[in-house]
Amino acid sequence: MDALTNKLTSTAIKALKALYSIDNASVEWQLTRKDFEGDVTLVVFPYLRFSKSSPEQTAETIGHYLRENSELIADFNVVKGFLNLVIDNAWWLSSVKAFAESENLVPPVENPQGVMVEYSSPNTNKPLHLGHIRNCLLGWSVGNLQSAVGHNVTRVQIINDRGIHICKSMVAWLHFANGETPESAGLKGDHLVGKYYVLFDQHYRVQIKEAVADGMEEDQAKNEVPIMKEAREMLIKWEKEDPEVMALWNKMNGWVYEGFDKTYDALGVGFDKNYYESNTYKLGKSIVDEGIKKGVFFREDDGSVWIDLTDEGLDKKILLRSDGTAVYMTQDVGTAVQRFEDYDIQRLIYTVGNEQDYHFSVLFKILDKLGYDWAKGLFHLSYGMVDLPSGKMKSREGTVVDADDLVADMIKEAAIVSNDLGKTDGMEVDELSNLHRQIGLGALKYYILKVDPRKRMTFNPEESIDLHGNTGPFIQYTHARIRSLLRKADIKPSIGNNVMILAEEVALIKTMLRYPQVVHQAADDMSPAQVANFTYELVKTYNSYYQKHSILHNDDEQTTAWRLLLSAQTARIIKHSLNILGIDAPEQM
Repeated sequence: MDALTNKLTSTAIKALKALYSIDNASVEWQLTRKDFEGDVTLVVFPYLRFSKSSPEQTAETIGHYLRENSELIADFNVVKGFLNLVIDNAWWLSSVKAFAESENLVPPVENPQGVMVEYSSPNTNKPLHLGHIRNCLLGWSVGNLQSAVGHNVTRVQIINDRGIHICKSMVAWLHFANGETPESAGLKGDHLVGKYYVLFDQHYRVQIKEAVADGMEEDQAKNEVPIMKEAREMLIKWEKEDPEVMALWNKMNGWVYEGFDKTYDALGVGFDKNYYESNTYKLGKSIVDEGIKKGVFFREDDGSVWIDLTDEGLDKKILLRSDGTAVYMTQDVGTAVQRFEDYDIQRLIYTVGNEQDYHFSVLFKILDKLGYDWAKGLFHLSYGMVDLPSGKMKSREGTVVDADDLVADMIKEAAIVSNDLGKTDGMEVDELSNLHRQIGLGALKYYILKVDPRKRMTFNPEESIDLHGNTGPFIQYTHARIRSLLRKADIKPSIGNNVMILAEEVALIKTMLRYPQVVHQAADDMSPAQVANFTYELVKTYNSYYQKHSILHNDDEQTTAWRLLLSAQTARIIKHSLNILGIDAPEQM
């Protein structure tokens, strides 16, 4: 639609100059409301002080001028101060022809950048869960959006493989595992390690309760019960690279990485590079030392290192503990610096939940104060948490929705829905299995991605798999239906010389032509939800057209060829948009 409004704008500026002697007039267009006749609307109120006429008369005068001086305008009507223009059918035909012949559905930006997207970034003390799924799907699709508009995208994660939480799982494994391995337990490695993280918390709570019963204050007990002291001692040994601790750490992390990779493969996401906190925290510590020399950081009497950001509306933030061990902020400083050294990037997008808003405000301010020019290109894609109909998930209590279990359950539900539909008869077993995977993951991904990233959401598996309404399977089914039509057709989609355009076709074309603009806006806003909800709107518009007018059975081939072309371009957009969302577009359902 940009091409249309650009052409109309130049004519409208000439009209305002000729009619009212307005130089450099500002012209803004709106899509005409559905309850009015017309395609685009010009609001004329800004020009009344020049026309010295009523809104209706001003709109009539401008409308007559535009119709007489632009081949684009077939007719117009006036509703109060709103000039509704009806675009000539020739424009819609030429636009669809150009759209169909274009190699790229979305034109690239003029100045592409190197963009890095971080997502997932799990701890190696537990398996991935539903919250990680939203994170991964957002990060992957935001990367796809940036690529779709022409940026050079690098996808990364920082694996939080060190810290007290890692030591908790290690201590619990030493005490309670009796040498258990993923193979002996019949569990994925990340599930096994997560089991011991939960066990640590259970024993930790018991020890606190016992210590309080013996007369110790609860806050003191939380710090001094034996199992917590052992975890803290293990962390110090790890930072000193104690051989036994390092061997256990490498073994258990190896189990987790193998498990993570299987989950990522199932979700259809991946990374160009993994960063590890166990490496980047060292660089972070050296940068902190430099920051002390520059006066950016200061050392307290107990040896801890801080930055004072109270003048920035933030707070004081610790960079190194009194015992010299690093905190999250330390490694995040090191990781950011390392990434800009490793890659030619101008922007770095962190996909992290909104509970970390303060952390990233501090991180970005620290990097700016350290003098890194690229700090201005840092962005926190702050997303809302995922709840279940039953409430909030809790990792320590083992009440999370496991990512692997959820994916498996979605695929099972997809198989039931697909079989009930009864249109997959004759498909090979492997082909059918792949279709069930496509539908199940499509349902999961679309349900999560259709929600604005910044909003908290509740995930309802039953709603997500429905073949009706704003769901992934509904959109996938429309694509499969169109592909089936195109396979059945015995003529080539094309535009003839005397095509008559129906009102429903104009509505479909107007929706289709908005797609490039939607993708660019979604990329700017880092909101896959905009693409998801546009696609649902497109599918609804097409289905309304499909139900009223036959695509294949018409009195003349020209009409059939034209309707096939509209259908083919609709399917093309659906497939492209689903690809941005990381969703497959089945050829048959």
